[in-house]
Amino acid sequence: MTLTTSAIPTDVASSDSALRRFLHGLPGVDQVGAEARAAALSTRSIKTEAKRWAIDMTISMIDLTTLEGQDTHGKVRALCAKGIRPEPGDTSCPSVAAICVYPDLVSTAKEYLGDSGVKVASVATSFPSGRAALTVKLADVRDAVANGADEIDMVIDRGAFLEGHYLDVYDEIVQVKAACKDAHLKVILETGELATYDNVKRAAWLAMIAGGDFIKTSTGKVSPAATLPVTLVMLQAVRDFRDTTGRQVGVKPAGGIRTTKDAMRYLVLVSETVGDDWLNPDWFRLGASSLLNDLLLQRQKMATGHYSGPDYVTID
Repeated sequence: MTLTTSAIPTDVASSDSALRRFLHGLPGVDQVGAEARAAALSTRSIKTEAKRWAIDMTISMIDLTTLEGQDTHGKVRALCAKGIRPEPGDTSCPSVAAICVYPDLVSTAKEYLGDSGVKVASVATSFPSGRAALTVKLADVRDAVANGADEIDMVIDRGAFLEGHYLDVYDEIVQVKAACKDAHLKVILETGELATYDNVKRAAWLAMIAGGDFIKTSTGKVSPAATLPVTLVMLQAVRDFRDTTGRQVGVKPAGGIRTTKDAMRYLVLVSETVGDDWLNPDWFRLGASSLLNDLLLQRQKMATGHYSGPDYVTID
């Protein structure tokens, strides 16, 4: 169901009750229908030249990520080198969209990436739990931006959302967006903790109304992370939001997307749900760490007719 421009009241964020009326007034998600639609689209295959295009497009959409306590400056530099030139010796292979790191490693990534065109994304707001005072979360964001982050991936307060404190969640996103300055804001919903598709839809709309540039499924630290039905619900939300407001918002599934076959399913989902307007890195990203290696192996297979050995790709 497509909403009309009158669907968002001018005073929608004036109170918890106003936000609740709007969010709970959104058309409900047909769980069976969403899962059936996602399952049907997952059976579609991409062949030959279309597959070559799809592999390269997917590479260009990746936020190549390392978010571990044992991350080092050397590991981040190596990841940046791989992100700029995923397939050394083959200049036709595109760079990834961004390198995603913790705030204290942003300056290392920024210095290495230089004018390569690869963005620096930083998680913030006490990722992955989001359990901190707002002053701490905003300081986290400002630190990452000051260090050169082009994009900020924030986490919403899922506890506040699930308790129905929608205005608190809204205000936090608004303040984080302001702290981002010129950096783009990706709002992580952590859909694995939201329990229902209706909650996913409500959280998506809340994030978009508050000014998020992207809505993102997951931190990758909670199971389940990205799934096709959840991503379908989010894609339908951004489609309807653009129809309602005229503003386009991106989508980023993250966590558990490891193979080329997985990634192709997401591209089909995008194409069939929101169309070509979202089929580029400005509007669709994939948060991944191991996916790139499989894409490179499949790319080499298409070029040579055989799979390369295990040392063809780096172990990240």
